[in-house]
Amino acid sequence: MTVTTGSVLARPDVAAFRAAMGRFPTGVTLLTLGSGDTTTAMTLNSLTSVSLDPLLLLVSVRTAGRMRPLISRARGFAVNVLGEDQRHLAQEFARSGRPEGRAATTRLAAVAGVTGHAVLPAAESSFECVLEEEREAGDHTLFIGRVVALGTADGGPRPLVFHQGAFTGLPTGPVQG
Repeated sequence: MTVTTGSVLARPDVAAFRAAMGRFPTGVTLLTLGSGDTTTAMTLNSLTSVSLDPLLLLVSVRTAGRMRPLISRARGFAVNVLGEDQRHLAQEFARSGRPEGRAATTRLAAVAGVTGHAVLPAAESSFECVLEEEREAGDHTLFIGRVVALGTADGGPRPLVFHQGAFTGLPTGPVQG
């Protein structure tokens, strides 16, 4: 890996790319499929708003992972934006041995949404989507979902944030600028 300070890296490698992207804080979500006995969930921090007309969002999952074919077959998914107090769920559902089925539903305190996918009533927000498009991009597959239902939690936003390889939160109080 070639590391430079304050200049351009002509031939970035995976480690340099990962370190540079780690400087970009992201929200932390749980991507969910099915509900009850069929619940499958994974921690995800690649969520992007794509369009307001129609309402579209994009998620990215590893092509070789177990979620990609499940999303393709289900033709939809839900995304639940986690709050700071849900860090334990982000950690648990990032592991390969994460709970599935009824155990996942119970652990997440999830309910079936209007699309039949698990949503977390305690999430900062949730988006239920029907699949509009999927496209392979390198070692990931991009899924564009049309938002057909959404929910938000009561109270002030306290989203969980991932930055420089660690979970964190937003500073409290007004931002000085």
